[in-house]
Amino acid sequence: MTDVAVPAHGLQIAPVGDGRMVISMGPQHPSTHGVLQVITELEGETVMRADPEIGYLHTGIEKSAENLFWTQASTVIERMDYLSPLSNACCYVMGVEKLLGISGEIPVRAQHARVLLCELHRIASHCVWLGTGGIDLGAISGFFYAFDLRERILDLTELSGGARMHPNYLRIGGLRDDLPEGFLRKVDELIAMYYPRMRDLRALLQKNPILQDRMIDIGILNADDAIAWGITGPSLRAAGVPYDVRRAFPYNGYENYEFDVITRTEGDAYARFMVRLDEMDQSMRIIEQARKYLDTPGPVMIADTKYAPPPKETIALSMEALIHHFKIVSESFRVPPGDVYQAIEGPRGELGYYIVSNGDNRPWRVRTRPPSMYNLQVLKKIAVGEYIADMVVMIGSLDPVFGEVDR
Repeated sequence: MTDVAVPAHGLQIAPVGDGRMVISMGPQHPSTHGVLQVITELEGETVMRADPEIGYLHTGIEKSAENLFWTQASTVIERMDYLSPLSNACCYVMGVEKLLGISGEIPVRAQHARVLLCELHRIASHCVWLGTGGIDLGAISGFFYAFDLRERILDLTELSGGARMHPNYLRIGGLRDDLPEGFLRKVDELIAMYYPRMRDLRALLQKNPILQDRMIDIGILNADDAIAWGITGPSLRAAGVPYDVRRAFPYNGYENYEFDVITRTEGDAYARFMVRLDEMDQSMRIIEQARKYLDTPGPVMIADTKYAPPPKETIALSMEALIHHFKIVSESFRVPPGDVYQAIEGPRGELGYYIVSNGDNRPWRVRTRPPSMYNLQVLKKIAVGEYIADMVVMIGSLDPVFGEVDR
């Protein structure tokens, strides 16, 4: 049979040879977890080749950041990973703080608040993965349990930053303002409901024979291949490699927190499922510790008014404070020339920012290391030899977010 070209959009089927067929899965397929297209070559129902086609969600976030003041840039960077926006903001602001040479001056309370909020967002992100991944396999009830937990975390995000998903709460030098009254009480309520809720979710899903049949021995990725393909996060740790940026290169005081780096050795979709479930418990363990640290009051922003707006109550009383406030709002601050790479452990793995300054009041270059993009590419390897019906299992087990894949 004659080869037939496959269009770059829609569901298309084209014969390519005896017993083989090319199927374009997506970009509108509901189980591709975003606007992903996978050109899949089949022999019967067995996948012989799977090529992810990306770029359908390209937003130009990096270039947008380069045209905004240093502080303004975090507003677009938060939208890169829309399931864990504070992780992106935290990584970016720490990179700029390195360029400014003020990393050692960030108030301790602000660091603990960053840890607490980022771990809350890790759990919220995993709730989306767990709920939608379950729906892919027909497990509807787990979605409602997981999203109820996520909604409570978004309530906390709104309480602290004023918005549920993109609060723009973290600042270069600390936080926009202190955690509001009643926030820690709400955290206590979340901690109290978390463990019973996770017991319910595990009872529904962890030992579910249907889910186990669909995930065990599917999409196997061994440690050597995971390292060779640049995989990080739960997908790497499910292959037996105990790499976690929070342990390897601690930031925001993570060296003072007790938590375990969860690993498994099977490397299949079920191992990735179990690592994320156990990782949620470790995140809550960190949150409980951060909650205790936050009982101690203190400043949440550096005192240097070259980078931090002066307190509002001083603006009307001091001409110097008024001038500093006006300069920061109207033209931001300038960052010394140089470049820096800053990484954190995001929900999907090592999230990094390479930031370059030419001495201006805007970034000259913002380049992202998006874990979803590196993790997604391994679909080319793990899908070969599996059934087409298991493609959605493998995509879901990698947990890609296409805001950061396409940027």
